[in-house]
Amino acid sequence: MDSDDPLPASARWLPPDAFHGQRAFVTGGGTGLGLEISRGLAALGAHVTIASRSTEHHAGFLEEATRKGWSAEAVVLDVREDPEVRSRLQEFVNRHGGIDLLVNNAAGNFVCPAERLSHNAWRAVLGIVLDGTFSCSKYAGRHMIAAGGGAMLNVVATYAWTGMPGVVHSASAKAGVLAMTRTLAAEWAQHGVRVNAIAPGPFHSEGAQGNLWPDPAVEQRMRAKVPMGRFGNTDEVAAQCLHLLSGASEYVTGECLVIDGGLSLAPGRMWEPGERLQRRRRTSEESAAEDSTGESAS
Repeated sequence: MDSDDPLPASARWLPPDAFHGQRAFVTGGGTGLGLEISRGLAALGAHVTIASRSTEHHAGFLEEATRKGWSAEAVVLDVREDPEVRSRLQEFVNRHGGIDLLVNNAAGNFVCPAERLSHNAWRAVLGIVLDGTFSCSKYAGRHMIAAGGGAMLNVVATYAWTGMPGVVHSASAKAGVLAMTRTLAAEWAQHGVRVNAIAPGPFHSEGAQGNLWPDPAVEQRMRAKVPMGRFGNTDEVAAQCLHLLSGASEYVTGECLVIDGGLSLAPGRMWEPGERLQRRRRTSEESAAEDSTGESAS
């Protein structure tokens, strides 16, 4: 982060008061994408509470908020513990009078073949991603419904619908979150509550690099598959999150925005741009067969 920059890069595309007076609760808001979303919301006028299990993840955001005059705080929360989620959100509403924005960003992921995945590892990821997202959405949703509206954003991944080797735990959990997003959007639209999701492709963050492509050769191989030729930046992904949370998207609900540089459009390409393909010459027998049937010979 650039301490000399008055606005985070993710926040430059919206009016400076886009979230003025709004109250936001961001899980996993002290690191990676969650941190960049939190910074953008705070810089654009929201009060932001970040929640994570470790106080070590709070310090950077709180220090920047103090320096820049943002309204911010942090709470310790394990989203797998439903009673704890309920208490923290009730405390948030009691302190601030309500909740306008919820970002379900807390996650856990690592690469492991399905046949080697332990039950505890499976439950840990599903507990954070699926159970935690529902608990936060349920309790925040109650307050939003009572107040007449709000906006939620869930973080999923394209492999929630395509699948991908090595992440059966995360893919299963995020597929559930995607279904949850659309279900809650349909159910709560009548109450003025919008629920959307984003599905980022590979983007630069310490957590992703350490867990998903720690080997430079793997990173290079993954980057080569992205049609735009590069990974995204955290602020590029966060900018789209802010847009979905803002009034600019007030008629958008139940949507999942893919932000992956085109990766999901070309997962296995038959032809590489710039590659010149040589057509195979047909044999005389194939030409004769085409002439007699009117169809190309296989």
